[in-house]
Order: sequence, then structure tokens, then C-alpha cells
Amino acid sequence: MSVIENKHLMQEIFSELSRGNDQPFIEAMAEDMQWIWMGSGQWSKVFDGKKVIVDQLWSAVRTTLVPPYKAIAHRFIADEDYVVVEASGQNTTPDGKTYNNKYCWVCRIWAGKIHELREYMDTDLVTKTFNQKTA
Repeated sequence: MSVIENKHLMQEIFSELSRGNDQPFIEAMAEDMQWIWMGSGQWSKVFDGKKVIVDQLWSAVRTTLVPPYKAIAHRFIADEDYVVVEASGQNTTPDGKTYNNKYCWVCRIWAGKIHELREYMDTDLVTKTFNQKTA
């Protein structure tokens, strides 16, 4: 796919995520996709493979946030096989806490599928929202 097609794919995914529809995002995941939470603290982690991402990471999103999960894109930057998305969430936890994190996703796309997603986020907000003790 071209740079323009890759960017368009991510724009379509985020158009649906802004409505709470995660199906196009899940469908765009390659079977060998790797989702990496960047950093060096307790929230740094690598999820290997679509099955692990859906069964562990995405199922956790569905239980820790009140449906529908929403992410709103503010900017898309595309270069070669990469699309960078600056976004923010508009979400609430089951106990009523607002959870509007800020994200930067660096996505490597090949043949119409996302093969790698490097996620940068406000891990302090994650810790405060979900009452986790820092390491």
C-alpha cells in the first residue's frame, strides 16, 4: 500500500474509534502484530500477536472502561510504512472516573495490516486512574 493508503486506513480506523466502533481496528491487526507500551516503568510492556492483543490488552480495555471506548485523532503523519497518530481518549471507568489519556501511536503498516504499534501515553494518569502503586 502507498503512504496515502496507509494514512487513509488509520483515518478510517479512528473515524470509527471516535464513535466507539473498534471492529475496523481489530480487523486491521496483522496476525503477527506487536503492540508496545513504550517506556521503562511498570506500564512498559509488549503484546505479541493479534490473539494476545485482543485476549489480554483489548479485553482489559473493555472491562476497565465503560463502553463505548472512544479515541479521537487530532493529527496523522505518514511516511513510508509508518503512520503516526496523535489522539486522546474520551472515556469513563466503571466507578465513574474520567479517563481521557493522551496518546501517540507510531504504526507500521504493511499490505493493509498493522504489524507494529508503539504507544506513548501518560502513564502517571494510568497509575492515578486505576489506583496502581508505582514501582
